[in-house]
Amino acid sequence: MGNKLTKLDDAGRPQGVRHVDIDATREGQRLDNFLLGQLKGVPKSHVYRVLRRGEVRVNSARAAPSYRLQEGDRVRIPPVRTSQPKTPAGSQRFEWVAGRTLYEDEHIIVLNKPGGLAVHGGTGVHVGLIEGLRQLRPDLPMLELVHRLDRDTSGCLLLAKDRVALVRLHDMLRQSAVDKRYLALVKGRWRGGSRQISAPLARDRVRGGERLVGVSEAGRTAESQFEPKGSYGPATLMEIRLHTGRTHQARVHAAHAGHPIAGDEKYGDREFNRELRELGLRRLFLHAARLRFAHPVTGAKIDVAADLPEELDSVLERLREPAPL
Repeated sequence: MGNKLTKLDDAGRPQGVRHVDIDATREGQRLDNFLLGQLKGVPKSHVYRVLRRGEVRVNSARAAPSYRLQEGDRVRIPPVRTSQPKTPAGSQRFEWVAGRTLYEDEHIIVLNKPGGLAVHGGTGVHVGLIEGLRQLRPDLPMLELVHRLDRDTSGCLLLAKDRVALVRLHDMLRQSAVDKRYLALVKGRWRGGSRQISAPLARDRVRGGERLVGVSEAGRTAESQFEPKGSYGPATLMEIRLHTGRTHQARVHAAHAGHPIAGDEKYGDREFNRELRELGLRRLFLHAARLRFAHPVTGAKIDVAADLPEELDSVLERLREPAPL
């Protein structure tokens, strides 16, 4: 890919125009999203301004922000001053990645995400996992989340290093061709063995200014398979296989089945959560334990697992202990 770095003069001003030749890894990407990736540090409003002015050209012609790039296109990028990263120190929070990389090749990465870490920046979160990783890995021209995990959920998180892998993995997720399995501690004794829950989900409720997901006939199809793995006092350890990938699916389906997940402040049981806090649970007991899928480029079988983190395993150990007389 003919992507040349913009050179700056002594005053920090950009020199000249860049021309980027689009290869197969970028085919199908929207022009505006491509530019946002190329012009890191430039405000989004300014990127759209240069698009509206026609300063960005595709094959020497103006193009709409929604234009889908094609292999062989040549994109003209005007000289735009980019702000330097705030500080490289922002990425220091993510140096643990080297010890928590479960799988990596030239196309994909699977990380064992710790609980309590947002996967991307947003309200109240200046730097999320993906922003930190991009700072930590400047050698990678592209790094994107394939799917998301809630902030309090730990475990297997899949990222793509190129657009071909990203697009194919997104297609596989839509076709339920990625086997995603979670471990969750739920309230009560689960009866009846393995059970499939098919309950459509919709974002249709607001509580305290926060939008929640609920079971609704008007919602999108959502299917989960629940299988008990062991009883622990007032709770059951469940393996949850998600056949679809709706927001908060495992949490809402568990609550819908009458077995809310321990530590769930949105959909859980307040008294049950209090009991588990006394045993040391300080987060949602939900862990992305396993990913299985065909490699998006090579077709090889990928099977990656992440052990239950110590802070969750220790709760199970305390539940195993006999109650005091």
